[in-house]
This record gives sequence, structure tokens and C-alpha cells, in this order.
Amino acid sequence: MKKIILLGLLPFLCIGCGKKEEIVEEAPQEEIKEEIVVDNTVDIIDITSNTRPYAVVVNNSTAAVKVQTGLQDAYMVYEIPVEGGLTRLLAFYKDIEDLKIGTIRSARHNFLDYAFEQDAIFVCYGWSHYAEDDMKSTGINYENGVVHSAPFWRENPENLASEHTAYTSISRIKDFALKRNFSSTTDKGLILSYDPSDIDLKISEGSVIANKVFIPSNGSSNTTYQYDEERKVYQRFVNGSANIDYETKEQYTTKNIIVQKINTKMASDNYYWDLETVGSGNGYYITNGYAVPIRWSKNSRTEKTIYTYLDGREVTLSDGNTFIQLQSNNQKLTIE
Repeated sequence: MKKIILLGLLPFLCIGCGKKEEIVEEAPQEEIKEEIVVDNTVDIIDITSNTRPYAVVVNNSTAAVKVQTGLQDAYMVYEIPVEGGLTRLLAFYKDIEDLKIGTIRSARHNFLDYAFEQDAIFVCYGWSHYAEDDMKSTGINYENGVVHSAPFWRENPENLASEHTAYTSISRIKDFALKRNFSSTTDKGLILSYDPSDIDLKISEGSVIANKVFIPSNGSSNTTYQYDEERKVYQRFVNGSANIDYETKEQYTTKNIIVQKINTKMASDNYYWDLETVGSGNGYYITNGYAVPIRWSKNSRTEKTIYTYLDGREVTLSDGNTFIQLQSNNQKLTIE
């Protein structure tokens, strides 16, 4: 016990000894406060990192699905409708040393909306005339195989048409970005928030069981997710077949699924699609075997898309990768 001697007090005589004695008084014990440390670390991404992500356009055509490579390492992937009843993928990577990614396809102008909101370096092989105009006029940092050959190469192990044979890698993207003096850092934060523990949607408003999710597109691209209860992830299927990484031979999985319902229309040339990615709409957030209705809103092409529950709270995701499925309002979503 800590003791403090209080000096300057009037002395008194000790009876029987004739000696002066100082009063010794114990100080009150200091309150010990326990510091509580909250661990907000998640595995899917370094939430403290300010490095810029890469947004890579990946082929999802019927012929090329079987050679898809590198999607599992993306922290988020958009599946986006394009002309011809097909879809393409826009995969985001951050703080990865190296990875082979492919095959790489051409850009559409609405893809840029999701690169803008994360200040990502945009990577593609070709472009629609709308995307070309936007990429040249907006000043977005991009690497395009029809203009820049260095970040890309071709492989054709399955004897596919040439448009399905372009690949890139994180190291090549990074090296070329340095040569073009692209900034390697950004002051834009993540567009999604993560919980280190699993999100339990079972008791949330409007919650429904989601063991199987079927998301048809406008034609021949149909995506299905099947919940693996043991691993607590969703297995991904394309047109009824397991979506397998060509290099690892493992099926793609995801922890989170966001279905974002949007309006679609033909662009002015009556060929390319024009997606209404700015505005607001409905959707679903799906994780751990359950789904809940959500709302989405995006005020401009460069501002982030905000996903909220029906009570207005922003959606927080389970720690893991995320597939965001943009689906036309005229297509039916099945959750069972």
C-alpha cells in the first residue's frame, strides 16, 4: 500500500516517551482503469491501407468462363450486364504482390462508375466508343491493351477465338502504372465496411433463407450461388456449371453477395447497353445462408454507392470477399 508522509503538521508529544511523532496517513488507492482494445482487423483487406486498387475487366462470355483466372483473390467483383445478353466482370485488387488475371476484355462506359468511386486504376483490353470517350475525357488512369501492350500477353490453351486470350498480372499492372507516373496512393476510403465476425441476418427485418440464389441476366449468362454451410461461403456456378479457376482448379466462392437491381436501356447507338448506376434502387444483401432486402443510392458517377438496410443503417459485411450482381429490374431474382 502506497503511503504519503504529510509534512508541516503540528507535532504532538507521544505520551510516555516524550518524543515528537509525525502523523502518517495512507493515501486513497488510485482507481485502476482497464483499457479495452477492440480488434477491428479483417482478413479480406487492410482497412488502414491507402494504396490505390486496380479495377480489371474480366471475360465472362460463355466460351471463356472455363479459362477464368485470378478472381478468388479479388476483394470484390461486379458482374455487369452488357450487350448480347452477356455479362462481364469488374474485379478489384488491392495490396497483392502478384497474380495472373484473365482473360481480359473490353470496357463499357458504366464500368468506369465503379472505378471512379474507389479511385482505382482501370485495366481493360479494348473499349466501346462510349467508354473510349469517357476514358479520354475524364482523366481516369487506365491501362488498355489496344493502346498499351506492356501489361498484357496472350495465351490460348483451349484454342479459343483471339478475343478470349489476353491476360495480365498485378506485377505488370503495377510496373506500367509506375512508368506512367500514376499515383500509387489515394485519399478515398473503402466503399464497404466489414465486421471481423460473421454477420447474422437471421433476425433482421425481412430476412429469408438463402441457400440458393439464382440470378439470370438478359440472355445466356445465368449465375447461381449455392450455400456451403460447413465452410460458410457461397459456391459460384455459371450456366449451371461450377465456376472453376483455370490455374488452381478450385471453384470460386464468396462470403457476401449483393444483388443491386437497376434500370437498363439501349444507348443512343441502339447497340450498347446504358445502365442507370446513378440514382437509387432496391436489392438484397446475402451472407451466411440468409438474405435481407436493402436499398442502394449513388449521387454521381464519382461518388460511392451506399447500401443500406430498410431502416436506413448502412450495410456492414461479413469478413470476406464480395460479388456485387447488377441485375436488370426486368429480370427475376430467385432466393430459396
